[in-house]
Amino acid sequence: MNLNLVKKILKIEKEIDIRYNSNKLNFYNKKGKIHKKQLIFHKNKKRNRWVFGGNRSGKTECGAVEVVYLATGLHPFRKNKVTEGWVVSLSRQVQRDVAQRKILEYLPASYIEKIVMVSGGQDSAENGMIDFILVRSAVGGISRIGFKSCDQGREKFQGASLDYVWFDEEPPFDIYLECKMRVFDKCGDIFGTMTPLKGLTWVYNTIYLNDKNDNEVWCETMEWADNPFLSKKEIANMTKSMSADEIESRRFGRFMQNGGLVYSEFDENVNVIEPFNIPPEWQDNISIDPGLHNPLSAHFYAVDFDGNVYVVAEHFEAGKSVIEHANKIKEIAARLNWKKNNRGFLNALIDSAAGQRTLASEKNVIELFYENQILVNPKVNKDLLSGISVVKSYIKNIDGKARLFIFKNCVNLIREIKNYWWGDDDVPIKKDDHALDELRYYLMSKPQKNEKIKKNDIQKDKEKMIKYLKLQKK
Repeated sequence: MNLNLVKKILKIEKEIDIRYNSNKLNFYNKKGKIHKKQLIFHKNKKRNRWVFGGNRSGKTECGAVEVVYLATGLHPFRKNKVTEGWVVSLSRQVQRDVAQRKILEYLPASYIEKIVMVSGGQDSAENGMIDFILVRSAVGGISRIGFKSCDQGREKFQGASLDYVWFDEEPPFDIYLECKMRVFDKCGDIFGTMTPLKGLTWVYNTIYLNDKNDNEVWCETMEWADNPFLSKKEIANMTKSMSADEIESRRFGRFMQNGGLVYSEFDENVNVIEPFNIPPEWQDNISIDPGLHNPLSAHFYAVDFDGNVYVVAEHFEAGKSVIEHANKIKEIAARLNWKKNNRGFLNALIDSAAGQRTLASEKNVIELFYENQILVNPKVNKDLLSGISVVKSYIKNIDGKARLFIFKNCVNLIREIKNYWWGDDDVPIKKDDHALDELRYYLMSKPQKNEKIKKNDIQKDKEKMIKYLKLQKK
């Protein structure tokens, strides 16, 4: 064998190893510790994706890697193409210190065609302000990563046609809307990574609550425990040194308002599930919170043999008559093949206020539903605080297990749970709670499950002795 040839091959292999090991992208969630929520983000195909995460939860890293995937044509979960996109930071300084630095960490040097600077030199781009980077795409051609900052103002975001925009932290609403226009004609992507420190801003309503029910909006939360590279000991020590509000936002990435969330135990990853065909024997009841000008909320509830509750369908609409609401409820019932009583009526619970007559009608809501083949029972327990306690126990019980599961198509109930806040005097703010009211009526109607206590040998012997002594007395 030619010795010189062997040396050349070994030298080439060594160089390949050096280049592979120096490319951080090769090791991102592929070997060793895996950040599962980062992978969930990358795999998701929605066009408006957001990660709400605590500091050091790994949110910024997944945003930067997504940009590198799209620019290099190396995305493992999407069809790759030559792309043009923007990275949007709050300021140029934040761009340099955070998003820009992360992108340069993961962008292989061999893929960089050119770096154009706003300030500083190409030889130390990480220390200056980058205007844009030209990137060789694995599919052929040149991709472009542009850098923008919110402090430039909305006018600087006009004109371009883009494949994606990444917001590193929360942008002003006008810049968000302008960037949505930039990806419009290419059916491009918006994605954001942020720690919610500003309270209940437009992001809370538009993205987290998804108040417009936009099918392309998706969000995920990340906390310190999701990041496998953080020390559990350090997490515990840092948590001890923080206030309750700081823990909620800076550790868990949750939106905060004075007073806090009523149902803070609610976790969409656990309590919200994909719809499935429930067995007929699980069908339990319908619960209604009536409304004419306000929305009427009705949900269909099922219970499995372990006592877990499933919310399987919803009707939620305002400005309709009782007859129109009844017809909608019956349509859902027909689709679900929902059980009826021996008279062919649907059974339901309803707020006791439905028994009151108004000047506009000679009949009350209960009577009107009855005329439309829905037999409603107004004898519900409306105690607010005890009802909230029961709902909490179903969302997560004392053992940390969920007993309430909501089908993801029940969007209004999910939205209300996520937006139910404590107000003054330890009473929730009376706003957007129609679905939550009838959820309480239903769960308060359920007998509380009595767990059988497992007796030890001493208790069993004691009971046997008592029975023996009773027999001796006879």
